[in-house]
Order: sequence, then C-alpha cells, then structure tokens
Amino acid sequence: MKDIRVAVVVSNSPVNKTGHNLDQAARWIKIAKNQGASIICFPEMNITGYSVRTDISDTAEPVPGPVTDKLLNLASEENIVILAGMAEKDENGHIFASHLVVKPHKDFDVYRKLYIAPPERPIYTPGDKIPMFETKGVKFGIQLCYDAHFPELSTHMAINGADIIFMPHASPRGTPDEKLKSWMRHLPARAYDNSLFVIACNQTGDNEKGLSFPGVSLIIDPSGNIIKKNVTGEENIIVADLKAGDLSRVRNNRMSFFLPNRRAGLCNSL
Repeated sequence: MKDIRVAVVVSNSPVNKTGHNLDQAARWIKIAKNQGASIICFPEMNITGYSVRTDISDTAEPVPGPVTDKLLNLASEENIVILAGMAEKDENGHIFASHLVVKPHKDFDVYRKLYIAPPERPIYTPGDKIPMFETKGVKFGIQLCYDAHFPELSTHMAINGADIIFMPHASPRGTPDEKLKSWMRHLPARAYDNSLFVIACNQTGDNEKGLSFPGVSLIIDPSGNIIKKNVTGEENIIVADLKAGDLSRVRNNRMSFFLPNRRAGLCNSL
C-alpha cells in the first residue's frame, strides 16, 4: 500500500431526510478535503438514515440513482473518495443496507451488508458477494456493523489483499464509553489477527424513528493499537495518516504476520 490520509466521520442521520443528510455529508467532505484527506468514511446508512421499520422502503433508492449522482458530483468537485451508506432498493423491491465507494471521475462501486442482525431481518436482504476495492494506492474491504462479528470475513478480505477494512456502524444504545468498551472486545483483534488497519465509525444522536446512537470512531493499526479515537458522542471528524511502513513492519516479521502460516484446509476437515 501507499501512505494515505483518511477522514472518519461520526454523524447524526435522521431517517427520511436524505436531502438534509446529503448536505451534512457535503460539509464534512469539504472539511476532510481541507485537512488533506484522500478518503472519507461515513457511518452505515448515513445518507438515508438507519431504521428497522418498514417505512425505510419509502426512503430506499436504486443504485445508481439520485444519491449516487450527488455523491459522484461531490467526489469529483473535491477530488476525494467517499464511502457513504444508504438503504438501497433493487428492481425486485429488495432492501439492502449498502455502502457506496464513490470515486472522482464518475466511478463508483457498492458493498451490500452480508450479515443481517436479527432485528433487521424482516426488512433487509443480505448481500451475496465480498467485493474488494482499490483506490489511491490502497486495497480495502468494507464491513457494516454486524458483519464485524464474524472473524472469517476479515480473514477472507486479508487473504484477498486488504490493507484496510472500513467498518461503518449504525449501532444504537449505550453510552459512548460503553460502545467503545464493546468495540474493544473485537475490533483490535480483527486488525491484529489479519495484520491490517481497521477503521470504524458510528452514527450519533436521535434518528427520529425510535433509535439513539452513541457515536464513537476508531482508527486501529495492524498491531491492534489505537492510532486515534473519538468518544465524545458528538458529531465529529478524525483524520489520520496510515503509513505503509507500519503495515510492512508487521508483515515482514515472521512471528507477527500470521496469515502466511494459516492451514486453510484444516478446519474444513473438522
């Protein structure tokens, strides 16, 4: 990978207020660009808002569609890669929790959440692909909230070349400190076990549909150490430089880089 500066946003995203949320995203994008970031990551479903009520279907949009068009324009105007979330509706009416990877010059990809949490299952359809993304000299994967609880997904991404895994959340309940304590049980392990950077962020505040989010953002290095965090519970942005040297230092140490010694077929036989 190449050295890269990333921005990570904690934002309030009311449901059914897509225009408002896009305007707020545009504000954060300008701030990130002014701080020299090449990639900005927003929380899960920050554009449409996150909801487990059936009326999210009225807010969901096709991809490509109006949200995609707006983000493509912002990416080109600011020359920045935007990772932003939305409720996506396909041609058959299925609803996905999706995260867009929007690049300058009118290029985009999409990740559909793979692991649907129990409260989400009446509404959302799981994705069926594990895409990898490449831009600005880095290769990365995306996991949305509940996805991060399945270690084999991170291992798959690492084996397929990920330098970074972005983990946007819409994780309600609890205080910011309680959310941080919860994340510290598993997110540093995903980074450490797979020798890659992990970047996580969460929605904050009232979604106006019965859920409240505690915020929190984290940037974790390939040794599982926190590079930067924000636990204020308020809307905010953190910016950090991810260094190629920090990645290669771990991966060039035969006792710290575990993946080359993985016996891929062993567990399949049990």
